[in-house]
Amino acid sequence: MRHAGPWALPWPRGAVFLAAVCLSAWGTAGAASTSTSNAPPAPAAAASAAAATAPTGAGQRIYERIRPQLLQVRTLLKTQDSQSSVGSGFLVDDAGHLVTNYHVVSQYALQPTRHRLVYATVDGRQGALQLLAFDVVNDLALLKPVDATPLAGRGSVLLRPANEPLPRGARIYSMGNPLDVGFAVAEGSYNGPVERSFLETLFFGGSLSGGMSGGPALDDQGRLVGVNVAARRDGEQVSFLVPAAPVRVLIERGRGATPITTPAWAEVTQQLLAHEARLTERFIAQPWRNAGHPRYTIPVPQETFLRCWGRGSPQAVRGLQFERSDCEMDNRIFVNGALLTGFLTVRHEAYDGSKLGALRFAERYSGSFRNEFMGRDDRQRTAPRCVERQVHSGAPGPAGSDQAGPLPLKAVICLRAYKKLEGLHDLSVLVATLDGSVQGVQGRLDAYGISAASAQRLAQHYLDGYAWNAPKNASR
Repeated sequence: MRHAGPWALPWPRGAVFLAAVCLSAWGTAGAASTSTSNAPPAPAAAASAAAATAPTGAGQRIYERIRPQLLQVRTLLKTQDSQSSVGSGFLVDDAGHLVTNYHVVSQYALQPTRHRLVYATVDGRQGALQLLAFDVVNDLALLKPVDATPLAGRGSVLLRPANEPLPRGARIYSMGNPLDVGFAVAEGSYNGPVERSFLETLFFGGSLSGGMSGGPALDDQGRLVGVNVAARRDGEQVSFLVPAAPVRVLIERGRGATPITTPAWAEVTQQLLAHEARLTERFIAQPWRNAGHPRYTIPVPQETFLRCWGRGSPQAVRGLQFERSDCEMDNRIFVNGALLTGFLTVRHEAYDGSKLGALRFAERYSGSFRNEFMGRDDRQRTAPRCVERQVHSGAPGPAGSDQAGPLPLKAVICLRAYKKLEGLHDLSVLVATLDGSVQGVQGRLDAYGISAASAQRLAQHYLDGYAWNAPKNASR
């Protein structure tokens, strides 16, 4: 990469999930879905009710054994004493500690003065809960009752040992309270870890419904395989579990913790910073793939933990022709009902305007660049601050060719700062090649929830991915 000095970020360093849906039942919003839009979408209410598979004799046996250890976890508004979120949970020791999803209790974690947490057992016992610890990245939370007496003697769900891998196709049994209508068993198959996922997530071949978030998924001996967390809207019996391993870590870390009584934004921030550092390192460590363009080297990420899809215009189409690649991560980290973060997307469009002529191509090409949306000021993030420069990338082509000198680029880099997650930003890098009169490439990298230092590294890494291909007799 050749330009005058390092990129100056447009924000001071110290300045302030594929249609997967979270399975808690929300009273006001909807299910948290992932999206390819520039800003992560807000969660929508609960997932549509999916009828749980009728349990077999094994499922009935496991349910009867685990029944005393199952709980409904509700977040209530203090002023109205009405519920704003409903999920499930399960006891993990004889002292009454229980596990659920972070997104089930996120309203309390971030606004504890406005909310309170309560539990209800299958047999109707109720009580107040305290939040001890959470893992926002893996969507887990550890709680304990204010008074453990009603939960005494109920036993606990045991975790399946890590050295006993479950075979693909084994039957597992998910427990929870779907849509607040009563506790149920959803029987399905274990299908191993989700492929191309940055965070380890288990694929459960069964139907999960809203309200089952945080419930346990058990093997045929009643041991924990994973925790219910999400399902696909666009597929039948495609659901997801958090593995038992991070559950074990959270229990050990949080069992003796002091209850959380003040907004936990600082702890959420620290966990997200640790996540983005790991994500940035892994992403930058991977070489770019070859996009196959005859004139340009275009940065296309490896599909290790992203999924890429391509499309293009038919050859018979008159006018501007293009080929497009969209790559994105499946994983989204739920912070609150309006914010999903902690992921990357990369895309590019290769344009051929030889059927348009230079003037019309220039109008369409520049118009496409101007139409890119970089976000706006909202309750979660500031308006974007951007810098725009012309730079040159890659090695010069052969002297005397139309590729003499490095590849000229127009680049725009924008940062949006998170208002309550100090030190975290959304990065957008927009690039357009400037050499061709009737052809060109435009690309974009978006990184959500990263530090300023990581933004600097990711922007440079992306720009360095553009270069000439070997000279060919391409039209200009």
